[in-house]
Amino acid sequence: MVASKSELTQLREEVDERSAAFETTPASSVIAWAVERFGSKLAMASSFQEAVLIDIAVKVDPTIEVVFLDTDSHFPETLEYVEAIRSRYDLNLTVTKPVAGAEQWPCGTAQCCEFRKVRPLKQALAGKEAWVTGLKRVDAWTRRSAPIVSYDDNWGLVKINPLATWTEQDIVGYGVDHGIPTHPLLSQGYLSIGCAPTTRPVAEGEDPRAGRWSDSDKVECGLHL
Repeated sequence: MVASKSELTQLREEVDERSAAFETTPASSVIAWAVERFGSKLAMASSFQEAVLIDIAVKVDPTIEVVFLDTDSHFPETLEYVEAIRSRYDLNLTVTKPVAGAEQWPCGTAQCCEFRKVRPLKQALAGKEAWVTGLKRVDAWTRRSAPIVSYDDNWGLVKINPLATWTEQDIVGYGVDHGIPTHPLLSQGYLSIGCAPTTRPVAEGEDPRAGRWSDSDKVECGLHL
C-alpha cells in the first residue's frame, strides 16, 4: 500500500524524532522499537563480515528475518561463516541470488553490484516497510552523517542503523564479551570483506576500506547510496 503524502510526512517526522532520541540509546533498544513498530514488515540485511548486529537482534526477536546477499562471488570462508552463524542462532535466514542478466556483468564490472546486490535486496524487501542494516559512520566518508533512523527515498522504506555510532573497537569488544565467532578472514588482514575478486587484505595502518575495490575510485556498492 502506497502511503499518502500526509502519511509520508508524518512518518518522516516520526523517524527524525526517533533518530535524534536514539543517539544515546543502546542498539538493542533501537531494534526493540523497530520490531514493535514494524513487526513482520521488518527485515535485516547482513553482509556477515561479523555477527554483532545479529547477536543483538535475535536477543530481541529470535524470529527476525535476516537477509544475506549471495553474489556467487563470495570467499568460501564467508559462506562457511554464514552457515556457522545460521546454525548458532537458528536464524530465520533468507539467502538471495543474483538476478537474471548478472552473468553479463562479472564481479568488478560497472553493473555487478546492481545485479548481485541491489536488485536482489529490493526483491527480498518487497512488501516490507523497514530494514535494519549494520552501517556505521566510521565505515567510510560517505557514511559519516548516517542517521540512526531515516526514511530512505531510494528504497521507499524506513532505514534503521542501530550501530551507526559504534566504532570498530566497539564491535570487537562486544564480540569478545559475548563470545561471538569471528570471520576467519579478519585474522588474515581482510578488515572489510566483500566479494573475493574485489577484496584484498590491508596493510597495517591502512584504512580498512582500502581493501575494497582498491583498483578503482568506487566506495559504495549501491545499497547505501
